[in-house]
Amino acid sequence: MATSTSTTPQAPIIIAGSGPAGSLLALYLGQRNIPVVLLEKAATLPIDLRASTFHPPSLEMLDEVGIAQTMIAKGLVVDRYQYRDRKTNEVAEFNMQLISDETPFPFRLQLEQYEMTYIAAEKLKEYPSVSVLFEHELKSFEQNDLGVTAIIQTPEGEKRVEGSFIVGCEGASSNVRKSAGIGFGGFTYDEKFLVASTTFPFETVFDNLSYVNYVSDPDEWCVILRTEKLWRVLWPTDPAETNVDKYLSEDYIQQRLQHLYAKEGDYDIGHRTLYNVHQRVAETYFNGRAVLAGDSCHLNNPLGGMGMNGGLHDAFNLAQKLTDIVQNGAEHIPLFELYDRQRKDLAVRFVQEHTIANKKLMEATDAETQKLRQQHFMQTAADPIKAKAFIMERGMLNCVRDSLLVK
Repeated sequence: MATSTSTTPQAPIIIAGSGPAGSLLALYLGQRNIPVVLLEKAATLPIDLRASTFHPPSLEMLDEVGIAQTMIAKGLVVDRYQYRDRKTNEVAEFNMQLISDETPFPFRLQLEQYEMTYIAAEKLKEYPSVSVLFEHELKSFEQNDLGVTAIIQTPEGEKRVEGSFIVGCEGASSNVRKSAGIGFGGFTYDEKFLVASTTFPFETVFDNLSYVNYVSDPDEWCVILRTEKLWRVLWPTDPAETNVDKYLSEDYIQQRLQHLYAKEGDYDIGHRTLYNVHQRVAETYFNGRAVLAGDSCHLNNPLGGMGMNGGLHDAFNLAQKLTDIVQNGAEHIPLFELYDRQRKDLAVRFVQEHTIANKKLMEATDAETQKLRQQHFMQTAADPIKAKAFIMERGMLNCVRDSLLVK
């Protein structure tokens, strides 16, 4: 873990949003004694049902800032995942130990996103150069050739904070992106996704069930995965349905869980979330001294667990460039242009293409398409060379490595 003893005066880097991307960025910079102001509009870090999968390259990055081992101790290590056909009961299983020669983390870590942000928040307390401000919402900013001024809403009223750069990590409705005048192209799917959690032990009723499962079914596909606490199930919903509130009702979720596995009595249901599904990419990842990372600049459907991970990869890549700018006096525009090429033009294209393809495969209703899909997965999983290549790709190792080759 690198640190710096530089005492050169430096206006802080302002980071809007203390989610995974913002937290990782603040940690990396704080460990190098770079002044940071981390803004969070909520009064406390949220505890909610969001992303829960950390891929190998993300764990490598989180290990560099010193929190991966704490996360692993708290989470669920998953070294195999499955593609299941509900009609035929065929199972294609991918063993992630095939990539043990490629990474010190040959597994997916299942851990609620908020656990990572809470662990990061504790770690941030070790670095006096980082100031974390809750109930501080970035509304807009101004910039010139020398720096930025953030306009922030606080309980005491509007506040202005001077900084050297500003980074938008505050999600899909990013005010940094809007204030920078950056377009957010793409589309939103007609249907919403429903996610519900339950304590019911699915592993005791489905034969050889892994902790991550993509289940195809022409009648109703779903994703079943385990976090360190609960089982989660994701289903699509009908885009023609006008009464979308029904999807969050106890009766509807009980019906869906009973369809998945019919048991006596009701399921214990924990969190439930209904959300829009997007495929969007910002037209550029920076404008002058303003830069975007994570959901602020790219959104994709969650099939494959690439969204949050892509945001972490943005943050790590950007953190290295900001460090070069602050500590070595590197020009920021060429490095931000490189960041844009590496993250938008290559890595995000990969994420978008794969998540769109994943969705199309999962939702196929044609019996022949389903059959061919499952055959492909079965044949790939049975061949160690093909299986390793598949895991390298879906685990995002390839796209991270390839992005660094872009100059």
